[in-house]
Amino acid sequence: MENNNPILVRLFLVILAYLGIKYLVPNGNTILYPINLLVTFLHEFGHAMGAILTGGSVEDLNIRADSSGYCKSLGGNIAVILMGGYIGSAIFGNLLFYFGTKKPNYARITLIVLSCAMLFASLYWYTTPFTTGLLIAFSVVFILLAYYTDFSSYILMFIGLASILHIIDDFNVGPSSDLKKYTEVFGNVIPQHVWMYIWLGVVIVLSLLNVRFILKGTFNQKY
Repeated sequence: MENNNPILVRLFLVILAYLGIKYLVPNGNTILYPINLLVTFLHEFGHAMGAILTGGSVEDLNIRADSSGYCKSLGGNIAVILMGGYIGSAIFGNLLFYFGTKKPNYARITLIVLSCAMLFASLYWYTTPFTTGLLIAFSVVFILLAYYTDFSSYILMFIGLASILHIIDDFNVGPSSDLKKYTEVFGNVIPQHVWMYIWLGVVIVLSLLNVRFILKGTFNQKY
């Protein structure tokens, strides 16, 4: 079913669902609470990947019930690790949105890969029962949805879109501690609020390019 709907139709449905829940449904933010926790995971996972890709290692990864979190790492490039949280989570969100929208035939496997990443983080970088239980619960739900429903592409699109919009909306709050450390790394030459807008600009440009790739050729398709 999910593969037969045109891209624009799926885009409209997912955007309508997200905005409807957030702004029209009573207690919409409560409904989106799991998405906030997922965005926190993507943020901390971005830090972890930044450490690993630059030769470092990850000590632990923690997600708290208030949607905050932290990632402890050893070694690696501190600048890349710090950027990996905000910009890395935006990259992950855009990838999920892209595969859900543009590559629906790969949506199931993408959802399963995301689940495996969560399982790995929950067990190998174990910190607290809450973090491990949360990530295992996410993994089980996503695997069940991937195997027993036809909505994998919609799920990826919703998660990706919600993640991107949440990151952009939270730009002046979410990465504040990372921005402070990032500013210190560069000797306070560039003020923290300037780095904040630089990071926001990177995320917006990245997201717009993603939308461009997604919509490329869409208006010339015949359905």
